[in-house]
Parts: sequence; structure tokens; C-alpha cells
Amino acid sequence: MSKTPIHHFIGGRVAAPNSSRSQDVFNPATGAATGTVALADRTDVDAAVAAARAAFPAWADTPPIRRARVMFKFLELLGRHRDELAHLITAEHGKVFTDAQGEVTRGIDIVEFACGIPQLLKGDYTDQVSTGIDNWTMRQPLGVVAGITPFNFPVMVPMWMFPVAIAAGNTFVLKPSPLDPSPSLRIAELLKEAGLPDGVFNVIQGDKEAVDALLVHPDVQAISFVGSTPIANHIYETGARHGKRVQALGGAKNHMVVMPDADIEQTVDALIGSGYGSAGERCMAISVAVMVGDVADKVMPLLAERAKTLKVKNGTELDAEMGPIVTRAAHNRITGYIAEGEKEGAKLVVDGRGFDAKAAGQDCENGFWMGGTLFDHVTPDMRIYKEEIFGPVLSCVRVHDLKEAVDLINAHEFGNGVSCFTRDGNVAREFSRRVQIGMVGINVPIPVPMAWHGFGGWKKSLFGDMHAYGEEGVRFYTKQKSIMQRWPESIGKGAEFTMPTAK
Repeated sequence: MSKTPIHHFIGGRVAAPNSSRSQDVFNPATGAATGTVALADRTDVDAAVAAARAAFPAWADTPPIRRARVMFKFLELLGRHRDELAHLITAEHGKVFTDAQGEVTRGIDIVEFACGIPQLLKGDYTDQVSTGIDNWTMRQPLGVVAGITPFNFPVMVPMWMFPVAIAAGNTFVLKPSPLDPSPSLRIAELLKEAGLPDGVFNVIQGDKEAVDALLVHPDVQAISFVGSTPIANHIYETGARHGKRVQALGGAKNHMVVMPDADIEQTVDALIGSGYGSAGERCMAISVAVMVGDVADKVMPLLAERAKTLKVKNGTELDAEMGPIVTRAAHNRITGYIAEGEKEGAKLVVDGRGFDAKAAGQDCENGFWMGGTLFDHVTPDMRIYKEEIFGPVLSCVRVHDLKEAVDLINAHEFGNGVSCFTRDGNVAREFSRRVQIGMVGINVPIPVPMAWHGFGGWKKSLFGDMHAYGEEGVRFYTKQKSIMQRWPESIGKGAEFTMPTAK
């Protein structure tokens, strides 16, 4: 089978790489190499940044309403090509097609938000702040900004970044994951078709070498990143040390608290979907179920049965509930965590390592297949509780009451997302106020905020001061300027040697 070459997109066109380095891109369902992606070196990065820098002055000077019109056209094209992008995601990531469609839709939400940029960039004006003096603010773009995005959402996460950044007047360099790079090139083509000027959006394929080059490049003003916590910490520290504005979203260990009064059927549905959807390869996946009181005795039997009967299939099959793991290396890592959980004494209720892909009618010779895994009686000292597994492994912890559940969650180093299933309004209110987590769901298992609210966790799940997208995204990609003005007729005679005050 021939492998498709996957290159960069610089200055409005596909660009052959300067570097000779490359790596294979795989279809996780079959294990077959379907493409070869270029891995940029510093010269490639320099070319992309130079194209973005050259395009910046004219784009920044373009009225916001005209920038919004490009976003509206892009929005129209995304609607027409939604399924095409979803198929690209499924082919290289492995998630099921319906989930990929949902990913594209959530990305489209951010583009819709960015279309409102004329309103979002409005400043404040105060007449007569002092006698004869007016004061107003404006928000202006930063310049060249970059986004470094993970494999698990090759369309949605880039769209958390570039629509707002570009609409605000910046130019953008995207460095997607080399595991599923094709959607980024299709996005670049659609932006060009929408009328975006050449150089405003560029794609650099690559690995750590490309990331490091962006982090230290003097012409890159800001870096947005989504990925694991160790890398997020490195991105934040290195970028900040080189004078950049940095927003680095890290790892997660998301809990779902199940209260005794929760609807059991709804709870099981929520745990199955949020724990095993996209093979658990989501930063918002529920990986820990916190069972309060005796509710575990009702939930666990149903949960085990559902985990055993998950429809693990090629993502192109419309009834598939979970696809394969993204790479063989990830499969091996997850398998290692399951073995570690057994060794540490957790009760292995369902073992995903025993999934028989051939019996399920899947290509199993080289595909990265695994079923859902379920542990019970997990304790906070175990590695499978403390560390992010990023796979279809759900751990159940038993606690006595709500306070113990909240204390457990607050003690964890991650603070990305959390959920609580209950019928009690007071429990919901107290939980929402007391839990030290950035995104909270009440009877909502995956509380990803909508486009106009902003996404981000607390503690070691976010490095930087502002969340992604929403109004905080606009603030991240712009700088405020405050202007005070008066005219000669209102200026008194004589030098003033004191700090100006309102008069």
C-alpha cells in the first residue's frame, strides 16, 4: 500500500520540507502505515514564522468586520465539509465516526463565536475622566502566535485557538500532532478557500524539534498548548523565559461522584460514555468513579455488564461505541497500567486486555485493539488512581460521604474536570462551591464549556493565567491599550510637577 506524503502549509500553499526527517502515520484499526508526515527542523519553522510575520501588518490593519466575514465563509465551508473532516479524524486517530462528527461540531462552535469579533474587541470609553480629558481602551493583536495541539482532537483543539486568534488580527502557526496530521492541512485549504490571505494561517508538521524552535523563536509572541502536564510545564516555563505569553493546558484525572440518590441507569450510561468514549483518550474523560455510601453495590454490577458488552469496532461502523487505541506504544502503556493496578491490589472486574478483535469481526492482525477495563476498590495511593492513564480504564473508589469525596478530589494534583450525579439541589450547590476543580458538571459527565464560556482547569491541569477560547481567549490573543486625550484649549498654562489627578 502506498503511503501519502504529508507536508507543511506555509504562505498559502503546501510546502515541501527542508528537513529530511519523517515518520509514518498509521490507521489504528488496521495498524497499516497510510502516510508519511514531514518532521520540521528549525529552517522549516523559520519559514512558517516569516510568512506569518509578513502577513501580519495588513491582516492586523484589516477592519474586524472584514476579518469576521472570512470567518463566516470558513464557517459555511466547515458545514459542507464536516463529514470529510470527521473521516480524516477516524482514519488517523481511530475514534468512531459519530464521535469525530461531534468533535468537528464543537470546533465549529468556536468559529461561530469568533464571527462576533467586532463586538468582542469593543473597548470602554469614559468622557471627562478629568476636566477636559477623555479616556478609552482598545484591544490590539499580538502578532505571530502559535498553537501546539495533541493527537486526541486534531480538529477541535486547533479550533480552540486559531479562529479567535485570527479574528482578533493575529497570524497563526499551527504545529499539530504527527500522529494525525492530515486534518490540519484540510483546514488550511478551507481557510484559503474562505478568502484568508496567504500567510495568516500556516501549518508546521513535526515533533519536539519543531516545538522547541517555536518556543524560542523571537518573532512568536504567544504559545497555546494542550497536552500532558510534564510537557505543559516545559512549554510554560520555556516560553515564558523567552518573553512569550503562554497558555498551556495539561493533564487530568477527572472524577465522577455518584451520590446514593442518583438515578442508577443514567449514572451507568454517563460512566460508560465518558469513561470509554474515544477509548478514554480525552482530557475530559471520567477515569475515576467515586461511589458514596452503598451506591456502588447498585452501580457496579450494571457497569461491569456494560463494560463487557461495549461495541468495540472500526470507527467507520456507525454502531461502534469505541474504536482502537491511537498507537501501539499507547496500547502498551495502557496495558502496563492495567498490570500495575492488579499488582497494587485493585479488583480487576473487567479486563480490556482480553478483547478478541477477530471474534468481534475486526482486523486484528496489526490493529491496536483493546476493550474497556474496570477496576473496583481502588485507593488513592495506587498509580492507576494518581496518574493519567489516557485509555479505556475506569477506576472505582468507595467513600463514606460527600465530604470525603470532595476531600479526595481536592487532594489530587490535577484539577481539570469533575462531575457529580445527584437529585439533591443542596448537594449540587455545595459540591460546586467546595470542589477545587476548573470545570464542574452536575449530572453532566463531560462538562466541556460552550464556546463563549472558556475551557481550562486548575492546579497542574493549567499553566498560565487565562483559559482557552471564550472571552478569556480574546484577552489572551490581544493586548489592551489605554488612551487618555485632551486638546490644547483645555490645557492650563504652566508646568505640572505632581502626579496627574482627576480634577
